[in-house]
Amino acid sequence: MSAPRQWQDEVLAGPGGAMTDEVGVITGPLTLRTTAHPDGSVRFAIQYTDADEWYTLTGSPVASGDPYALHRAALDAVRAGGGAGVPAPPAR
Repeated sequence: MSAPRQWQDEVLAGPGGAMTDEVGVITGPLTLRTTAHPDGSVRFAIQYTDADEWYTLTGSPVASGDPYALHRAALDAVRAGGGAGVPAPPAR
């Protein structure tokens, strides 16, 4: 079985921040990690940059989709703020 693929970037949350399942909205400098699993699911975790705790970005996981495109879309959503969660994958 192949190992998961990951993308990780720092992002400054826009006004209203990013919504997490565990603690609600987080704001400020954040780090987003997107992991594509061998089963096709894509999971999103977010943290305050340089913190130890990771949180689930609301809407994670998604069942399928281009993981890199989903990572870029999630970064854009967090930059926009407004309690951003995982953007829905485009319809096929």
